[in-house]
Amino acid sequence: MKKFLLISTLMLLLIVSVVSIGKSVTIRYWMWDPSIKAKEQALISAFEKSHPNIKVELTTMEPKNYWPKLSAMSAAKSLPDVFNMSSGYVEGWSSAGLLYRLNDFIAQLDSSKYFPKLLAVTTYNGNTYAFPFAWVTTVLYYNKDMFDEAGLAYPTDDWTWFDFLNAAIRLTKDKNGDGKIDQWGYWFYGRYAHVEPWIYQNGGRLLNEDKTRFDPDANAMETLKFLTDLVLKYKVAPSKKSMTGVRQQDVFPLGMAAMWTDGSWNTENARNIVKGKFRWGIARVPRGPHWTHDITYAWPDSISISAFTKHPEEAWELVKFLTGPAVPVNLFMAGKVPSYKPTAYSEEWLQKDKQPGNMDLILKLGNNPVRTSFTKGWSEWRGYGGAEGMGLNGAIDKVVNGEEDLYKAIFDSTIYVNKVLKRYYK
Repeated sequence: MKKFLLISTLMLLLIVSVVSIGKSVTIRYWMWDPSIKAKEQALISAFEKSHPNIKVELTTMEPKNYWPKLSAMSAAKSLPDVFNMSSGYVEGWSSAGLLYRLNDFIAQLDSSKYFPKLLAVTTYNGNTYAFPFAWVTTVLYYNKDMFDEAGLAYPTDDWTWFDFLNAAIRLTKDKNGDGKIDQWGYWFYGRYAHVEPWIYQNGGRLLNEDKTRFDPDANAMETLKFLTDLVLKYKVAPSKKSMTGVRQQDVFPLGMAAMWTDGSWNTENARNIVKGKFRWGIARVPRGPHWTHDITYAWPDSISISAFTKHPEEAWELVKFLTGPAVPVNLFMAGKVPSYKPTAYSEEWLQKDKQPGNMDLILKLGNNPVRTSFTKGWSEWRGYGGAEGMGLNGAIDKVVNGEEDLYKAIFDSTIYVNKVLKRYYK
């Protein structure tokens, strides 16, 4: 009798187990780019086919609506199971207990297939809360035709500030002798992607070591002086106000400046505007006098799992699929790197037959140590959104427009930025 009961119990457990395995689970997935909804839905259909017990409900939303809606849902602890996560929000959302810890899941992956150093941006207090599906970095764009005309060699990996400045001076030209510059050597806009890579390539930092206070070190100040002097002292770059009416990302592709530092994501815009008008390439940001090793200013677009999900394993299966080999190259705009290395290194992504022709440089940068200044309140202290014209952005604008001395502008900016940071870091 006991033997019969034991066998019956084991059979019952087996039946329950089988039913459990076959039970359908629905995962809600939110993403911020409606323009690729059809492609994303096709990817999800492929996922559902390979995971028949998991159904995915996709919601796409414009970025301007995405974060307010998601923030409201977080307050009610009703977040979608899986959702796109910005590098700038990882610390704030994870410290608020809104994101699921991914360490154990990530440990099961083959790290050689990804860019593990990018995880530094999505890790808080030793725990990783978002997994990259793509990433971007900053590069030096340069006009090959202008370099050739000036008899200059193209930028190299070991280019220094001196090399850069020498080229910028020779590339700045008043072609018709009317006293007005027709071709600028460089275009400096003064936002995060135009400033921070230079600071890190000079061994500097904007924030203190634990990233709770704005405290530019001597190397950072030296960098800011060098960059603003390109406009004020060396006159190889135009002031920001003199370029009013031209989108900052269009100055270089329109042929108004020979060089420009910005995000790799502008590759697509440059291709669309330049077409075949001139030849151009990309290089790493030049090294400053206090450079010791290359540091890449880069950050990923990632996917997080809600801390409140009832299905973390199934949610991770979706995250893994959306960041792996099944994702087609046409989901990534030019210059945005797939987080899955075999895809990133594929001929289809590298597109060596298209300008700039050396996209592999971007991949090399992804293997360097990565640094950013993302903190809680980053957009406010930087000077975006409702804080437009304030913070560090506003300070740099005043300097390059000749309205304020650099040191006074940074002093005033430090007071403002730290008022913002003190609201988040006591």
